[in-house]
Amino acid sequence: MRLRRIPIIALTAGALLGLAGCASSSTAASAGAAGSGGSSQQVVVRIPDNGNSGVLALGKKDGSLARALAAVHAKVEWTGSAGAFAPAAQELDADELDIAEGSITSATTALAQSPGFELFAAVAPDKLGEGILVKDGSPIHSVQDLVGRKVAVWHGGTSEYLLLKALQQNHIPADKVDRVYLEPNQAAPVFNSGQVDAWSTWATYSVPELANTSTHFLVTGGQVDSDNYAVWAVRTAFAKQHPAVVRALYQYLHDNGLKQEQDPAAYVNVFTDAGPEALSPAQQKVELPIDAADGTALPVTGADLERFHAVAQFFAGQGITKGFFDVKPYVLDVDSLPGGAG
Repeated sequence: MRLRRIPIIALTAGALLGLAGCASSSTAASAGAAGSGGSSQQVVVRIPDNGNSGVLALGKKDGSLARALAAVHAKVEWTGSAGAFAPAAQELDADELDIAEGSITSATTALAQSPGFELFAAVAPDKLGEGILVKDGSPIHSVQDLVGRKVAVWHGGTSEYLLLKALQQNHIPADKVDRVYLEPNQAAPVFNSGQVDAWSTWATYSVPELANTSTHFLVTGGQVDSDNYAVWAVRTAFAKQHPAVVRALYQYLHDNGLKQEQDPAAYVNVFTDAGPEALSPAQQKVELPIDAADGTALPVTGADLERFHAVAQFFAGQGITKGFFDVKPYVLDVDSLPGGAG
């Protein structure tokens, strides 16, 4: 279940501060133990708006998300647009956001810098929608052909991880490839203008490229044995204050992710089938098989933790993080929360 399949709208610092101001921290504070059985006052849950696609988008439209959260005296406040996890992690740390989705790669990097959140659910790695893009007709036909070439990446997350995994798998030293660090929404024009030779990215950006330009994957996440789980993060203080709300949101994500697997078409173009946020028929042709294969949110298991550990070791070995960072202390057992299986 991948939720961020929408155009990313960059927010200025002033806009983020304005959104944080609208989040009514006084409301959240006065709620006290609401959502934990201690009060009937509503808890405000600040979540990035998923726009026109995904389970949150459909839940927003049909009211099912509001009903699920109302059962634990909570409601959503949408705060801007979902995008790369690095800025969302900063907002979690700054008490400007309560819930966000990212990848275990970006979460590991963010936690190593400022551990202000916990991971409460995971989705199996995307084997189809993540990978390294090259142009049709490119002289790059294999990972070995990347030697001496420029590859666009976003530092310390999915993008850089996929490239480094591909290089390691093919016994190519990382310094033999020129990594060009670009923000995700800056990479497409650079790639399409030929200023870089390849682009390592994820489905938010690969889908429109594959659908609209003469582009293909050199390798996918599945082909490089990616352990890049999608993860759901919650601000640590929020999880402690409102565990039942976290559990209710998890259950909603899990149940509706299963539905999305069975009928992915129902979860695209939720509000509109026209305009910049809509997926074109060509994009849907690429997107829907990815969504059908994605899986759903699940509690983090011991096997998942082993793979998280492998990602952290890999990033430490590649110099992305300053030494090994163990994410295990920052994983929340969602089944132990009120209403859970524990």
